[in-house]
Amino acid sequence: MLIVETERLILRNWQDEDRNLFYEINRDEKVMEFFPLRRSHAECDILFDRNRDMISETGLGFYALTDRVTNEAMGFCGLSPVDLPGILPEGAIEIGWRLATRFWGRGYVTEAASRLIEYARADLRLPDVHAFAVDRNHRSIAVTQRIGMQRLIGQDFDHPKVPETHPHLKRHVLFRTQFESIEIRTR
Repeated sequence: MLIVETERLILRNWQDEDRNLFYEINRDEKVMEFFPLRRSHAECDILFDRNRDMISETGLGFYALTDRVTNEAMGFCGLSPVDLPGILPEGAIEIGWRLATRFWGRGYVTEAASRLIEYARADLRLPDVHAFAVDRNHRSIAVTQRIGMQRLIGQDFDHPKVPETHPHLKRHVLFRTQFESIEIRTR
């Protein structure tokens, strides 16, 4: 299932041949620097299947980010429902990404995320999209700024799903892109 394309990239649903890349990005110490856990192969398989099924069923999820020419999966970038009661409204959609380190520094995430923001506005007609990151995750924060998201000042939060054993990963900054209402004309 193709979601969107850019000049260099395709965002699509996951395929079985993408599993090794999925293992890689969910276990790599650099990629997962701001996450409290590294997943086993079995945990990655469960997450991979759950994400692929959600994309098939709803069109939302963390899509495989692939090279347009080779179809090689490099990571993910997607739009997914997020459940953070008291922090985000019910039904909120987040944009998120992970990229294998060998593909860092080439602008792939910014390119994919920019296209997904436009897709969320024009095709999905979402009212807004949120992003959040550990307050020290300067790489992700820079991407949110490059794609035009606004930091919600005064709405930093301690992520309730980060265990107390990782206090340095609890504090998150919150961003949002709010779309102007789209007038639908009828004849």
